[in-house]
Amino acid sequence: MKVLLSKLSLFSIVCTLLLAACVMPSANSGAAPAAGAAQPAAATSVINVYTDGDTNISDWFANIVKPAFEKKYPQYSVNFVTVRGVGEGTKTIADRALAAMKTNADPQAEVLDFDALGYPEMIEAGLWQKLDETNVPNAKDVVKAARTTEFSMAYRGSQVLIAYDSSKVPENEVPKTFADLITWIKAHPGQFAYCRPDKGGSGGNFVDRAIYEVTGKDPTIFKAGPVDPALVSKFDDAWALLRDIHPAIYDNGSYPAGNNPSLQLLANGSVSMISAWSDQSLQALSKGVLPDTVKLYQFTDLPMPGGYAPLSVPKNAKNMKGALDFVNFMLSQEMQISVLKDIGGFPAVEWATLPKDLQSQFTSVITNQVPTWPGGAWSAARDKGWYEKVATNIDPNSK
Repeated sequence: MKVLLSKLSLFSIVCTLLLAACVMPSANSGAAPAAGAAQPAAATSVINVYTDGDTNISDWFANIVKPAFEKKYPQYSVNFVTVRGVGEGTKTIADRALAAMKTNADPQAEVLDFDALGYPEMIEAGLWQKLDETNVPNAKDVVKAARTTEFSMAYRGSQVLIAYDSSKVPENEVPKTFADLITWIKAHPGQFAYCRPDKGGSGGNFVDRAIYEVTGKDPTIFKAGPVDPALVSKFDDAWALLRDIHPAIYDNGSYPAGNNPSLQLLANGSVSMISAWSDQSLQALSKGVLPDTVKLYQFTDLPMPGGYAPLSVPKNAKNMKGALDFVNFMLSQEMQISVLKDIGGFPAVEWATLPKDLQSQFTSVITNQVPTWPGGAWSAARDKGWYEKVATNIDPNSK
């Protein structure tokens, strides 16, 4: 049947089309969504999420987090964008959001995989939305150690642990404290390895733990910024401690040039114990890269350092409700279990909030303490001292 349009109905259609065109995002309101990204359905509102994490993290966001969130919150569509290797990564997106705030433009960014604490000038400029229990209810479960600033919310963590081959190291011989480990290393020459502190965090944080050991086991005395000469002078005690075990380290004082080479030494049986990142170890175990006889544990006195990865939300995010719902979802039990099982990370929430079977499975590595090392000039002083006074047999420029 032929349908005839009256002048009035035709006029209404034209007006509707013009109105729709007027509310479309401006071409110069900010960077457009990534080329090839699926366009959201008309009934959903967009949440632009950015990360510059490694491939395992970006794949997790794209293939697990995005579909799980959209299933639970069908009113939203996540536009997930990887900016690894683009400018300064998420820092570039944060800069764009700050510029947009000054001109009242849409930053086209709701959630950034970004630590606001690292750039205090952005906090002072008022860029970031405060995140706490009032707008992110699941924040009530986040461990205290992960709450380093009110302008970011931790969603996963990683920490350096001790990994050992239980087929070679009896359970009653597993050292439970750092002092016990030093004793074990000297009693089992050639069976322990840690990588060079400037080549991988699993070695760097092992050396940091030695420094903590001789300075009162109080990580809080190490503050970000310029080094304290009085504290650096105490590093000599750590160098004496590490020099004492140097001959008992793998291959008479050989140190792998990275995290993965350390894992390889454990995997191929060259050593029976190493310092290793929690996430890399858990993933290696799940993929069969490490034999199932390998177990992980954390010191019972003071754990080795690590850190948390946080999410930040620009205060001028166009879809603030969606951004807060997304951050809250990342702290749900579902996603915190995914952090453990899918990317080998540590949960950002209290272990007690997770299923009992997982608590039992990871009982040897459970900790609510994650000491942090300030990095920067502190790491430079650490690396210099280690090469000059511990591993004097290694050229710092060698690979």
